[in-house]
Amino acid sequence: MASNRPIAVFDSGVGGISILRKLTELLPNENYIYFGDSKNAPYGSRSHDDIRRLTFESVDKLVSLSAKAVVIACNTATSVAIDGLREHYGDLPIIGVEPAIKPAVSQSGARVLVMATPATLSEERFAALMERYAQNSTVHLLPCHRLAHLIEQGHTDDDVVRSYLGEILAPYVGNVSSVVLGCTHYPFVQKSIKAILGDVEIFDGASGTAREVKRRLACLSLLNDSSTRGTLDILTSGDAEQFEELCRRLLEL
Repeated sequence: MASNRPIAVFDSGVGGISILRKLTELLPNENYIYFGDSKNAPYGSRSHDDIRRLTFESVDKLVSLSAKAVVIACNTATSVAIDGLREHYGDLPIIGVEPAIKPAVSQSGARVLVMATPATLSEERFAALMERYAQNSTVHLLPCHRLAHLIEQGHTDDDVVRSYLGEILAPYVGNVSSVVLGCTHYPFVQKSIKAILGDVEIFDGASGTAREVKRRLACLSLLNDSSTRGTLDILTSGDAEQFEELCRRLLEL
């Protein structure tokens, strides 16, 4: 497999841009394809079968575009489909994301709030993560039914998203010391989250995912040895112009 083939990054919409930002910082000379299934976004309130079907269809598309690795930059899709994808595609590196529970609960005396989609919080994969790392910790789970949808609409720092966050976070003001952003959309509103909750530490899985991509490619001798900055193609199942405009704006946040 040629090392200059692209790394594909997939999300239900624009959320995976938070992963792509870390990837381009760590691996700037790689070529990337970003695909957001914005026609069907967000996935967080969809059925298990719907999420699995849509994820497999999207990954099939990216494999057909000669991706050398696929990053499932969506917590919900990872929870539902990652095991099946790895079994189906065999040797193709497929890297997922998961809520950063482990580093959050390792803080002394941590009182942790996990913000995620209803689908992520209901999956066995998340339950196993909690059982493994958080049995002796104070962890509050907050299903955020509308947050990914608002971000998909471009609400990242305005009254609309601040009002919604103020409403759902009100019970936790003064009661938590750290927040796990269990959806790749949520880092785009972390400033508003901190403004509401005060002096809390924010955890997300973007940096860890980027490091794992680098490790996997290095093990397979697939890191691009180009000395020039790589390319980025942005694709979507929805309105291409509107989607690319929002993605490029979020890349600069």
